Amino acid sequence: MCGSPVERAGRTLRCRQRHSFDVARQGYVNLLHARIPAGTADTTPMVEARSAFLASGAYTPLADAVAAAAGTPTGLIVDAGAGPGYYLSRVLDAAPSAVGLALDVSAVALRRAARAHPRLGAVVWNLWEPWPVADGVADVVLDVFSPRNAGEFHRVLAPGGTLVVAAPLPGHLAELGELVLTVDERKEHRLEATLGAHFTRESVTEVVHTAPFTARQVHDVVAMGPAGFHLDRDDRRERLLAAPAREVTLAATVSVWRRNA
Repeated sequence: MCGSPVERAGRTLRCRQRHSFDVARQGYVNLLHARIPAGTADTTPMVEARSAFLASGAYTPLADAVAAAAGTPTGLIVDAGAGPGYYLSRVLDAAPSAVGLALDVSAVALRRAARAHPRLGAVVWNLWEPWPVADGVADVVLDVFSPRNAGEFHRVLAPGGTLVVAAPLPGHLAELGELVLTVDERKEHRLEATLGAHFTRESVTEVVHTAPFTARQVHDVVAMGPAGFHLDRDDRRERLLAAPAREVTLAATVSVWRRNA
């Protein structure tokens, strides 16, 4: 609202201009002051599908790679597009002195994120707007399959801070065909174009892992993405749940970027 720092008093965040925001019973705070377009925030069924899929362990290799890339920071870790807090929790487990801030536009997702780890706070926010985070306060920013606001990444990171980005490779979930969005062959080029003005890439790790997916896992990995907005049309959800199990490939890069001055 005004950009002033906020302090917590009981279950309220309040600034010196007397703007106040209540901390929800589930532990997150909603700072949004404008409506977002329909189809932007994950819905309850999408969040349930994501949480179930991640709990199945199918993306454990990716979570391990993200945690390894983040290292063991001792300060603030901001997860941009944190969803239910799965990746941020894994990083916090490996960094016992750090604290985490989950940002996401979905209040439904952040109800889960707020309970995902004892050192994690959760704030509902539109990542394309200037973030409600002070300048230069984060040791690490995480971005796992989420929108990339390079200017805000740079602004909130401390000098020398680390940005960890996970992005799908063209072969990601390829066995699911038209059930999921196709990954652009030029995605890595676009990543460099988006971040190169503010960051220098230090390393890239490819995570490629093929494993059997049950019909439920196939449903959940489709339902947690953009297709989840449309699964209740024309019996799509029922047909997906009835589909056979199959081998599915996880293919992603985890890159480490250092903040330029």
